[in-house]
Amino acid sequence: MRTQVGIVGAGPAGLFLSLLLQRAGVDCVVLESRSREYVESRVRAGVLEEGTVALMEELGAAERLRRESTPDPQLDIRYYGGTISMVLPELTPGKLVTIYGQQEVVKDLIAARLARGGAILFEAEASHIEGLTGDRPVIHFKHEGEAKTLECDIVAGCDGFHGICRTQIPEHLLTVYDRIFPFGWLGILAETKPFPEMTYSNHERGFSLASRRSPRLARLYVQCAVDEDLEGWPDRRIWDELKLRLYASGGELTEGPILQKGVTPCRAYVAAPMRYGRMFLAGDAVHIVPPTGAKGLNLAAADVRVLSRALIEFFRTGATERLDRYSDTCLKRVWKGVRYSTYMTSLLHRFEAHTPFERRVQQAELEYVAGSLAARTTIAENYVGLPFEED
Repeated sequence: MRTQVGIVGAGPAGLFLSLLLQRAGVDCVVLESRSREYVESRVRAGVLEEGTVALMEELGAAERLRRESTPDPQLDIRYYGGTISMVLPELTPGKLVTIYGQQEVVKDLIAARLARGGAILFEAEASHIEGLTGDRPVIHFKHEGEAKTLECDIVAGCDGFHGICRTQIPEHLLTVYDRIFPFGWLGILAETKPFPEMTYSNHERGFSLASRRSPRLARLYVQCAVDEDLEGWPDRRIWDELKLRLYASGGELTEGPILQKGVTPCRAYVAAPMRYGRMFLAGDAVHIVPPTGAKGLNLAAADVRVLSRALIEFFRTGATERLDRYSDTCLKRVWKGVRYSTYMTSLLHRFEAHTPFERRVQQAELEYVAGSLAARTTIAENYVGLPFEED
């Protein structure tokens, strides 16, 4: 097979990129190691910045989002001293976030790609890539039981943290920045009425979060051990812990059937540069942020927004200036996302290694945020999404 851009991975980064390139007449093929059913059903993030929503609108893939998503104009932080309520349009110039599950975004992007005649090969597992420092890299993959190749001018590595693309870069050329937090999130998807606002909570027993995926589906989390055994968390324990940590009163927390249950690690990871020869990395393939900031999907969309413009210019004019600064442009935003997500993680979680002094400093920070318009504005403007970097 032959194409202009070989995209490895059909997550948000790869799918957004494929539609942006397809719209501009740049030929591309998407290779996805998993089945379509799998990628459309895996539950991930659900908080979309305004820039991500605007990108879906721009691509003509937002019809269902407009119909089924939930605008979210408020962010609450609960702690021992009460509730910090941040009305986003008041703290930022009319901005808010939109609640719409990542799996729903993926469904919409896949449907748009296929409806427009774009190629996505599911269950096509890439094994290695040759010629990345030449003019025509070749992606080797297996599909329908046969070994195949995809020759292209550019490779877009959008295959997530555990994908093969980043591993194709010689280790001595890659600088890795990594922080693994000493806890994870035990998350459930429950068929129940969600909290009216996105609600974070700092409790002496650990962090918790009440989010939503639809008017009838709640996404709820409690801080847990990194290697937590789910056998030790029957449904009754989860609901009791959520009620306690969320400072829930009366019938505020409505119990319902738990549809999914799993543990998400908390980690910050950035690899630089985001380019090697003719391969450009985007999304989780090159950076992971703690989930506390709700930035993963949004950073992936921002990456490919920059990359698509650079690639379109390259194929139209042969100019490489935008491609050459792709990594530096994206990393400015990535590090701001890491900063914000790390701050929120440190503000809201219980760290077993904290001394009484450090715990009191954390409490003082929460009290400061509660009383400071400037502090609440800083959180709000990062939460709704910072302006895009010039590319």
